[in-house]
Amino acid sequence: MKLLQSRAWMIAVGLMLAMGATRFNHFGSAFSLPDASWAVFFLGGLYLARYARASIAVFIVLLLQAGLMDSYVTTVKGVSDWCITPAYWFLIPTYGSLWFVGRWFALRHTVEGKGLVWLVVLAWAANSFAFFLSNASFYWVSGRVNEMTATEYASRVSQYYVSYVSMSMLYIACAVGIHMLLAVLGKSKAHPNPV
Repeated sequence: MKLLQSRAWMIAVGLMLAMGATRFNHFGSAFSLPDASWAVFFLGGLYLARYARASIAVFIVLLLQAGLMDSYVTTVKGVSDWCITPAYWFLIPTYGSLWFVGRWFALRHTVEGKGLVWLVVLAWAANSFAFFLSNASFYWVSGRVNEMTATEYASRVSQYYVSYVSMSMLYIACAVGIHMLLAVLGKSKAHPNPV
């Protein structure tokens, strides 16, 4: 039991470090990695699904971490607060949807064979939904784009779809690839939550 709990908290620390290292820049730069937040929430659901109590606690901690980091960069570092509007609260269901899909997959599939295909499909669908939800809520609730039609807004935002979703998918692929490699080296089944 203690081993399972320590494994859950090691995963949690890894997720917090990944977000802490990348949340400062959406697209990355020569000096920083692109934001891994969407992947972090998906992977949290995926790898903490079987640790019910820890899963809820880590989800809340990651939400708080994201909010505190955003507050820090906008108030102390001078990063634009353009996105900090009433729509910002919609990041909770956005991140929750990613977590839920990762968790749903982990409780039903392994990361091998057909399960791997389903993981790719569900990760893409979850990230696409997250992109739609976060952007649609910004359009409807932020008060920043009232003068634009929904079509104009969608055409401007759609140019970011590929970069947001593909970057998250790349982070997820790296994490799952490392997991599969460790499973092969340990000769165990590649289940997201080994028990």
